[in-house]
Formats: sequence, C-alpha cells, structure tokens
Amino acid sequence: DDNFYYQSMRYEVYQLARKYSLSFCQLFLESPLECCLQRNRLRSHPLPDQTIYLMARKIEMPDLKKNAWERNSLILKSSDCTAEDNEQIISLLATALENPVKQNEENTEQKDADRAICAASTVHQADQTCRRIISQTMKDAKDKNVLPSDMKSLAEELNKLKAELLEDLRQGNNLENPICTQNQYSDPATSVISSFQHEATNVVNKYILK
Repeated sequence: DDNFYYQSMRYEVYQLARKYSLSFCQLFLESPLECCLQRNRLRSHPLPDQTIYLMARKIEMPDLKKNAWERNSLILKSSDCTAEDNEQIISLLATALENPVKQNEENTEQKDADRAICAASTVHQADQTCRRIISQTMKDAKDKNVLPSDMKSLAEELNKLKAELLEDLRQGNNLENPICTQNQYSDPATSVISSFQHEATNVVNKYILK
C-alpha cells in the first residue's frame, strides 16, 4: 500500500522473495512532473502540489547496474502505452517466474549494497514517524481552531520542514538542533525525529497564536 519511492521499501519485498524462494520483479512507470501534477488535480481528493513536488524529488528509480537485486526491472513511460510495452511486461513477468530468487544469492558486492539499503531504510523509518507527527499536529491545530485557510499553509510548512530534515539525514549532515546536541543522541534518525517534533511545535504555535 505504497508507491515504493525508496529503494529500501522495494528491497524489503525482495528480501521476502529471497526468504521464500519466490519470483521478484519491478515495473517502474516514469511520468513527467507536470503530468503528475495535472493528474493529481483531477482526483476527487487531490493532494497539495507540494506533496507531488516532494515525491518527485525523493523517488529513487531502479538502478539495474548498481543493484543486482533490481535486475528484473522494467522502466516505461507512463504517458505511452504500446503493444511493444505489453510484450516487454509479459517478458519481464515470464523471466521472473522462471528465475525465482535463491536464498543463497549473496556476494560481497551485494552485501555492500545491503548496507547502503539499510542506511536508506533509516531515512524511510524517520519519514514514517515524521508523517505521523504531521498528522497529529494537524489534528491538534484543528482542535485549537486554526482557521481553515491557514491549515493548508501549515501542512505545506510541515511537509517542507520534513523534506529538509530527511535530506539532512540522507546526506549525513550534522543536525544543529540544541535539543539533539544536549541529549547526545547516537541514532541520527532519533535526532531527526526529535528535531522535527520541536520545529513542528514552533510552526503550529505561529498559527495558534495569530
């Protein structure tokens, strides 16, 4: 129930396939940002444009050369649909079914890739926690009678803040939040979450105290 924008999300599914010797493949639909924005606006409950911009910036395409586990992947333009595409999809599925993942498929390069994926998984976990914080913050703001006209701006500010902090985590930048420094967290994800919680409180207070 996700669009698997991080490789770490997809790798979890690959690990399940390897554990049970099942087939694994990926179909990646590449779509221009403007097309995504237009499609989103036509939905009955569209997301803020900022969310689509963030997704476009964060999404990680399959890297067939770097990641051996992504070799059964197909990248298609979502705006096109040809008979040749259908043939490629059928071929991808057939290849995957004929070559289930083996439990002993391990090598030095793959172990290095696994470690990189594990680091990406840390970003994913922090992302999920920050989402829950945003959801609770928005609920609190509504309960405290923040104007509907301000709720959208609040959501955009919180999502922008989340994106910036997660990018710091991804890049390994040191966070300078005094709360994090004081507590000397050894886990970078914990520092990001603590920093986000603190900054989110400051952001919502601006709207409550208006």
